[in-house]
Amino acid sequence: MATIRHEFYETDEKLTLSIFDKGADPEQVKITFEPRKFTYVNGEKSLVLEPLKGQIDPAKSDYTVGKVKVEVRFAKMAQGRWGALVGDSPDPLASAPVSAAPASPAPRRPRKNWDGITNEILESEKPVSPDEDPNAGGDAAVNEFFKKLYADADEDTRRAMMKSFQESGGTTLSTNWEEVKKSKVEVKPPEGSEWKKWAV
Repeated sequence: MATIRHEFYETDEKLTLSIFDKGADPEQVKITFEPRKFTYVNGEKSLVLEPLKGQIDPAKSDYTVGKVKVEVRFAKMAQGRWGALVGDSPDPLASAPVSAAPASPAPRRPRKNWDGITNEILESEKPVSPDEDPNAGGDAAVNEFFKKLYADADEDTRRAMMKSFQESGGTTLSTNWEEVKKSKVEVKPPEGSEWKKWAV
């Protein structure tokens, strides 16, 4: 019997095996799932994988017969990367230091780190960038910064922010209620600009 060309890719939860058997007839294909063994037979062609690197759940594993290939989906009993289809390791996680070390932690770590790094950058940028340069992130970033500032503030700070912003025509934003409550907040246009009241 001829062994068929095949390849696989995996996630922590499942492994997908592609068997390149062009024009396979779904009626003729025989597939058997066992906890540590997989058998594919189509006429003279066959593929037997034993022992599988990790244990699978035969009830949750399935396959589809396509025009070019047969796609088989193994449902893993234990989460983790196998790194190979077959191998003597009763527990795929226990074998990680020996054979699955490069495949196991490596793909998972960068994903987590990138998320963490992205969040860290976003967290640090929100409050910092508008402070250093109000134009840094455009209006959206500035608005986000003020929304957060307002949401985290106490009642007096919120009152100060509202009063100063409204009375100054949006040119001043103060968080000091003791100072703001004493008198009307003056309009302070940016340097080099002139404040004009439009006639209604």
